[in-house]
Amino acid sequence: MSETALADPETIAARRAEVTRFTRARYGIGGTLKLHRAAFGLDLVRAPLNVALSPVFLLTRLLAMLLSAVGAKRAGTWLAGRNIFLKSDIARRIETDLSGFLDHLAERGIGPRADPETIRQEISRHTETRNAVAEITTSILVLLAGLLLFDRATPGIISLTGPLAEMRAYSTAIEDFTLGRGMGRMWYAVFPVELTPMQIILTGVILAMIGSIVTTFAGLIADPLQVLTGRHRRRLMRLLARLDRAEAPTSSLEGEHLLARLGDLGDLALSLWRTLRS
Repeated sequence: MSETALADPETIAARRAEVTRFTRARYGIGGTLKLHRAAFGLDLVRAPLNVALSPVFLLTRLLAMLLSAVGAKRAGTWLAGRNIFLKSDIARRIETDLSGFLDHLAERGIGPRADPETIRQEISRHTETRNAVAEITTSILVLLAGLLLFDRATPGIISLTGPLAEMRAYSTAIEDFTLGRGMGRMWYAVFPVELTPMQIILTGVILAMIGSIVTTFAGLIADPLQVLTGRHRRRLMRLLARLDRAEAPTSSLEGEHLLARLGDLGDLALSLWRTLRS
């Protein structure tokens, strides 16, 4: 159903203008800079934990969809409503701003009518989707880093870990070579540096921590781009349309979550393929 469901054209036009104003103010360059000030603090601790919980989130949502499909809609809806992620300060700020925005629409007489619990869950769904977009943005940055540094596709942390660990080990070996750097380069051009499992694990852990921090601030790039392309506006208009229909919270999953996890699966598959080839 379209974003205009159950609302007259005049109301839709007024809403669209308000949504455009809100998205520019909240997610434009100035707005997202202010928003990410909240990330300096405990969000830097929550970030790696939330990245680790992302697969759990996907599994619970897929299970919720399966339960709903086989007729256990109440159980599916209950499971879909569970909060998997640790609530970040950025998410709290977005939820507060979006709640205020919906109150503003209601005061103007153009807001949707839905019960508070449905509104709360739809707002939470909006913030979770934004987090998934941040993960996708981080995956794109990691992919670009692999192409620029190693001339190879690295769609995720796993596939970037190996070549980066090799580069670090090579640099360290040359620095520590007894006969100097020049001789070290010549030596290790003939006899490649052997990586230890601990070097690979340590590199992977460090990259994962850096990646989680990048994800925390990825909205600085993703938010303005989504304002420019109209993605934020369309997402909020769909939220309003769902509230217009007074739908109970469902177990459905936004495509951004699937795309983010498909990137992880692609990263794992590519790494396994390269390992088997070597």
